[in-house]
Amino acid sequence: MAENLWVCCLLLLSVSSLPKFTFASSRSLQQKWKTSALDVAASIQQTLDAVSFKPQAAQTLQQKTLEQQTIQSIASLTLQLYPRTSLRRSQHKDFKSLILSKFERDSARVKWLQARRDLAVNGIRKSDLKPLNKDFEAEALEVPVVSGTSEGSGEYFTRIGVGQPPSQVYVVLDTGSDVSWLQCEPCADCYQQADPIFRPTSSSSYAPVSCQSEQCKALDVSECRGDQCLYEVSYGDGSYTVGDFVRERITFSEASVDNIAIGCGHNNEGLFVGAAGLLGLGGGSLSFPSQINTTSFSYCLVDRDSNAASTLEFNSPLPPGAVTAPLLRNRQLDTFYYLGLTGISIGGELLPIPPSSFQMDEAGNGGVIIDSGTAVTRLQTEVYNTLRDAFVRGTHHLPSANGVALFDTCYNLASRSSVEVPTVVFHFPDRENLPLPAKNYLIPVDSDGTFCFAFAPTTSSLSIIGNVQQQGTRVGIDLANSLIGFSPNQC
Repeated sequence: MAENLWVCCLLLLSVSSLPKFTFASSRSLQQKWKTSALDVAASIQQTLDAVSFKPQAAQTLQQKTLEQQTIQSIASLTLQLYPRTSLRRSQHKDFKSLILSKFERDSARVKWLQARRDLAVNGIRKSDLKPLNKDFEAEALEVPVVSGTSEGSGEYFTRIGVGQPPSQVYVVLDTGSDVSWLQCEPCADCYQQADPIFRPTSSSSYAPVSCQSEQCKALDVSECRGDQCLYEVSYGDGSYTVGDFVRERITFSEASVDNIAIGCGHNNEGLFVGAAGLLGLGGGSLSFPSQINTTSFSYCLVDRDSNAASTLEFNSPLPPGAVTAPLLRNRQLDTFYYLGLTGISIGGELLPIPPSSFQMDEAGNGGVIIDSGTAVTRLQTEVYNTLRDAFVRGTHHLPSANGVALFDTCYNLASRSSVEVPTVVFHFPDRENLPLPAKNYLIPVDSDGTFCFAFAPTTSSLSIIGNVQQQGTRVGIDLANSLIGFSPNQC
């Protein structure tokens, strides 16, 4: 009898020591997140709109005269975010060619992000990196963000003023890089952009960065011409920018910030079509958030096929009720924003995925980052296979279709106006859960009714949550409290 009582006590202790989430998941998940509805007809109509939308010839914000109030620190700043369709009509004749182009570039970006992490983890020094091309001549603030689908890329854009007086330009929003830059005259090689190329000689606030400065030393790749700091940044698809590293005034709708270090590119190539450059929102010392000493920032990415706008906000607190995850940092690479993901469920069932699959080790390998520039979420192959197989089991009633591009799980929904599919939920510590809307993981890849499960495998240990899964949700990076917040329908 005493022996049985001892065994019983041991069992009780074992159960009580299990993580609370694991113990409660089997019942609560089944009841709460079984299925989600996908509006098939509306999604197909968006594919048609994506290739037929005509950008407005003049936008109110674009024509607005910016006030010249200079600020030393930002209490609160909001910028508009726009879809790329606001810049130029798509050159693609149909949605399938558009999305195939987009995913080709997306794969290149993922390789670039993984390579950056690998270089940092393996201790590659900045001095080991050589420039590709050195031959060139020489209180409340808000801004809009837009979708880049129509040009075959997944980027979103905002509009800023550069210099004094300010020249208004579109720039790509990128949480995966630090250096902000724009094309500058004289151009040894410049691609076509929506606005006139910036002329440094027309700006009274333009000032070179010294080679001896900490900002020049913080660049991954730099050279000196006299005491003038030169920079180069290259991206995974072969795009790059080379030029002078300078300090300039950056102007928003109601205020300006002086002495922001940016690249003034005289030799630029790539698929930035329409945008003048890039606004780096990473976690490194040269990123825009770091330079303005913001305690937080947030963005909301509008539907990838929409012509609507949303906002990028600095020093804005997480909205009440936001789902939060720990913000983690890699000691080898401060650019990326890692988040503490503990599990994924499908159709109310927590998947049997080891927590170690989402964790970063002491050397900086593994982990999950959130990135605005990557379109499709990448998961380690074994994790992806478990997720996909569970989704396939929950969609056995739907007619299958051949895989498309990086997607191996697709469906023919041409005869349906709507469908019910298993709900995908991300789980974070402290019982924080983020259910995704069906349109954020079952997406159209043509206008004929082919939809694919919008996750993809990677052989890298680095997982990435992309912007398809983020759309329609305000993502807040709370730097002061080391949190990442998710607020659905807060655009």
